[in-house]
Amino acid sequence: MRRDNGNVSTNAEANVQHPLTGFELKAVLRESARDKTIFLHGKVSSGSENCNDAVIILEKTPFQMDTVSSLLKNDPELKLQLKNDIYGVYHLSPSPELNEIKTTVICPASEKHIKKYLQQEVYVIHETEDDYKAITLPYIESQSFSIQWVYNILEKKAEAERIVYENPDPTNGFVLIPDFKWNQKQVEDLYLIAICHQRGIRSLRDLTVDHLPLLKNILEEGKEAILKRYSIHGNKLRIYLHYQPSYYHLHVHFTVLGHDAPGSSVERAHLLCDVIQNIESNPQYYKTRTLTFALREDEALLKKFKELRDI
Repeated sequence: MRRDNGNVSTNAEANVQHPLTGFELKAVLRESARDKTIFLHGKVSSGSENCNDAVIILEKTPFQMDTVSSLLKNDPELKLQLKNDIYGVYHLSPSPELNEIKTTVICPASEKHIKKYLQQEVYVIHETEDDYKAITLPYIESQSFSIQWVYNILEKKAEAERIVYENPDPTNGFVLIPDFKWNQKQVEDLYLIAICHQRGIRSLRDLTVDHLPLLKNILEEGKEAILKRYSIHGNKLRIYLHYQPSYYHLHVHFTVLGHDAPGSSVERAHLLCDVIQNIESNPQYYKTRTLTFALREDEALLKKFKELRDI
């Protein structure tokens, strides 16, 4: 049995304590003028005496058709910056309701969270089958990566009202849910995640022919659900897996083609349709082939590779 969940609105915000109480900026971790995004490390008290580390992500939201119309009508005040022939550059100050900043708060943030958003050098790794067995897999098994938040979603303990679609089959089913990077106010930057119900599938490396029904369900049912909810056809979607993933529970990314989503670069993203075809042609494809990915300078896995290989 499969089901689609409709839009459910909640008033949860009224019961949530302000997440930035007592905020004190410690450092700018990274900023991107191109993406209009800044990553901050700070301390928050959250109404208690103890201060917690927090990562704050401030991101300018994309323009929307109705917003632009409201912004430019009725002769808005423009401050001239430069004028040359037909070219004019002006400064426009929109009203607060038209100047929204998406704010993501991670609190309490661990050292790993803080380092994740810190600007660092990046290195390309070519991981062979032997590298995975000798370096990557032992590293994964030695770490206590918390994915309780994933289980909370799957068990409907959190974010149940945000689920767009679910196939509840415990082996070949999944939930489709908006990624936090998408504010859901416009489809131009649509971003959803399909999280499989089956546990124990950590990444591409674990996939075999036994997982083809699951992967095909995610591909086809995910496209159908997005078409039904957002009127976007599958040929306008980028559907892919990350390697290395940011967390070790199999999940698939759905983004609209026009959106340059983080992590969609060639050294990390693997198109789901290609993954399916590769496994069909060779059931052991992802267990044996060399996989290429990038690691940041401070990542513990990179240090493991440097200890055992000349990088």
